[in-house]
Amino acid sequence: MKPLSITANRGKKELAVIWDDSHTSLYPFSLLRAGCPCAECRGGHDKMGDTPDSSVFSTHLPDSPTTRISDFVPVGSYGITPVWEDGHEAGIYRWEYLRALCPCEQCRK
Repeated sequence: MKPLSITANRGKKELAVIWDDSHTSLYPFSLLRAGCPCAECRGGHDKMGDTPDSSVFSTHLPDSPTTRISDFVPVGSYGITPVWEDGHEAGIYRWEYLRALCPCEQCRK
C-alpha cells in the first residue's frame, strides 16, 4: 500500500493522503503528533510497531508548536517524517503505520 498523493493543508491543520486503493485519509496534525511512532514518543524501542496505540484516537492536543508541521521529509520509498515547529523530527511514519492511523469510520472498524 502506497500513497499516490500527499498534501498538507496548514490552514486546516490536516494531511490528506490518497492511497493506491483510491481511499482518501484525512489526518489532523494533532492526531499525527499524538501517534508519533518514534521511540521517544512511544516510550521506548520495545513499544514500537506497525500499529498505533488505540489511545491516540481519543487524545486531543491543543494547537501549539507541538502540533504544527513546518515540513515533511520523504524517507526512502517507504514513509515520511514530519518536521514539527517545536523541533521534533524523529518519527518515521511508514506507509503501513500511516494507513493504520487513518481516523475515518471505515478504517476504525
